[in-house]
Amino acid sequence: MSTKQNYYDVLGISPDSPQEYIKRAFRRLAFKYHPDHNTDDGAADKFKEISEAYEILSDPDKRARYDHLGHRPHRPKQDFEGVRDFISDWGHAFETFFGSTIRSRKRTSIRGTNLYQTINISFQDAIRGCEREIEIVRTEHCCFCHGIGHEPGTNSSTCPNCNGTGQVKQAQQNTFGRYTNIATCERCGSEGTIMLNPCPQCHGMGREAHHRKIKVSIPAGIEDSSSLRLRGEGEAGDIRNPPGDLLISIEVTPHEFFQRDGYNILYALSINFAQAALGDTVEVPTLDGNISLPIPPGTQTGHIFCLEGKGVPPLRGTRQGHQIVEVRVVTPQNLTQTQRKLLDELANTLDTPR
Repeated sequence: MSTKQNYYDVLGISPDSPQEYIKRAFRRLAFKYHPDHNTDDGAADKFKEISEAYEILSDPDKRARYDHLGHRPHRPKQDFEGVRDFISDWGHAFETFFGSTIRSRKRTSIRGTNLYQTINISFQDAIRGCEREIEIVRTEHCCFCHGIGHEPGTNSSTCPNCNGTGQVKQAQQNTFGRYTNIATCERCGSEGTIMLNPCPQCHGMGREAHHRKIKVSIPAGIEDSSSLRLRGEGEAGDIRNPPGDLLISIEVTPHEFFQRDGYNILYALSINFAQAALGDTVEVPTLDGNISLPIPPGTQTGHIFCLEGKGVPPLRGTRQGHQIVEVRVVTPQNLTQTQRKLLDELANTLDTPR
């Protein structure tokens, strides 16, 4: 997995999601990307990413270490410890000889995490467009404290552990000399303030889970495996930042006899060889209903008819697709005695094709 990928983003959850959300997100994504029923390119790699993220976040101890240290890719333990020891030793020597100070990064405010959902629609709804209502569970700013974490009307207090700086200095001594380590204040979590009266509804978290029903407008002409982004419909972020987005994956159910080719719709028309030889008028289905199609005498298998404007409306532009009708002349397999006799008589009058 890339070092830039975040385990919470992989599972589509926020860092403060309850433990049961992790299992629920893993089951949904594992089913979608499992190699046994998803042969798309990249599905196997995606499944590995999901499994790796779940392995870490489903274990409370591993999750706590991950939240504290940040994302680090899997690597052999011996190799990792060697690198860690080298960095530690070099850091101490650097501090001793050059008077440097180790500083931890102060927590920065971030926007909310994106959510992911899949919608299954029919072939016709994909061509004509439709509207669907989905239900999601997401974290939002607490409706009682509006995300501040303490009771409205009460104030927070300066953290006595760091005096409002959000960081604490720790002087340490080793054989080479004295050095100072500046770390994030554990009591206030780098905020610099502590809540005297935590919100009774969210218990100071500032966020809470809600079930929401959201209407999704699916545009006409959308293709299978396309994605829609609903901005601001994801998880709530830091109170100073906007929420994440809701990403919708569209899965189109295959049609019984229609197929899609770009903006065109393909249909295979089966006729018998009497219709092909003598000509006929047949009913051809379209997404707008049946139409009459004249079959000229002598029509061969593979002949193409184009029904203009009966295809897919474009998502962009003005070009309307067509319905392509391909003729297939069907040879009968079970003939009656009368049919066989008539065909024998006909065969005696026909020239053999060269």
